[in-house]
Amino acid sequence: MHSRDFSIFNPLIYAKQERFTGQGLFTIIIPSWNNLAYLELCIRSIRQNSRHRHQIIVHVNDGSDGTLEWLQQQTDIDYTHTPQNAGICYAFNLARSLVKTEYIAYFNDDMYALPGWDEALWQQIQKLEHHLFFLSASMIEPVNSGNPCVMTGDFGTSPETFREQDLLNQFASFTHQDWNGAMWPPNVLHRDTYDLVGGYSIEFTPGMYSDPDLCMKLWQIGVREFRGVADSRVYHFMSKSTKKVKRNDGRTTFLNKWGQSASFFTREVLKLGTPYTGTLSDVAVPGSQKWKDIYKKLGNAFKAPW
Repeated sequence: MHSRDFSIFNPLIYAKQERFTGQGLFTIIIPSWNNLAYLELCIRSIRQNSRHRHQIIVHVNDGSDGTLEWLQQQTDIDYTHTPQNAGICYAFNLARSLVKTEYIAYFNDDMYALPGWDEALWQQIQKLEHHLFFLSASMIEPVNSGNPCVMTGDFGTSPETFREQDLLNQFASFTHQDWNGAMWPPNVLHRDTYDLVGGYSIEFTPGMYSDPDLCMKLWQIGVREFRGVADSRVYHFMSKSTKKVKRNDGRTTFLNKWGQSASFFTREVLKLGTPYTGTLSDVAVPGSQKWKDIYKKLGNAFKAPW
């Protein structure tokens, strides 16, 4: 049998604090791991630049940097807390228990919400007559990573170097178009859709490849509307938390679980990053791809520890 250490979750100790009252459009869940300066900026941007009122839930991983104490001073933010880093999947699913709105949005704590980000998403949701959708906002990042879903503009790489006013003055002038393959945060979906597929899959803890896995589960229940919305924009300081974590081998987990590589699914099925063309269609997997994936699975089996 495969050996993996889950001792940090034995038991999974957690706490909840519920404060949000009244009506909200989205519930924004923000997992955070000792990243207080970024988290404060992220939440300030949501408060400042949203068109609508939203519930905010932070999951505090560890929180030894003062995050927990800061949240305890806020009167409008709900939070969950684990004294260890539980990763994205456990964190998000735990925070789900406090959701009070119909729609669940996912933010990283190193993101800055730009004016109208929520209204652009809401306009697209209102055009749909069903809940089988997954929408993403579009990111502006300081470094060109070659990601076709992303706009590039350097307005700082940390809260200390952040040129906020320059960004606010210029972000709307960036040229971009809606794109296929919504996957990454910020994203939004209906809570019933999230619950139907069981949320984020904990076998991907701490979280690498949990995004394409969630998309595959959504695909399995009939979601074909995976749309990146160009007019919904955030600034992303770029993976300040993932650089600290010991990464799981999500690529192998995805292949073993679905019998298909994540790269084929995102590239050929979701058509990730291509100009938006509307509702996606089913894609027949070529025989050569099937044999390639079978070969990879067999190779993984022989390499696995027993």
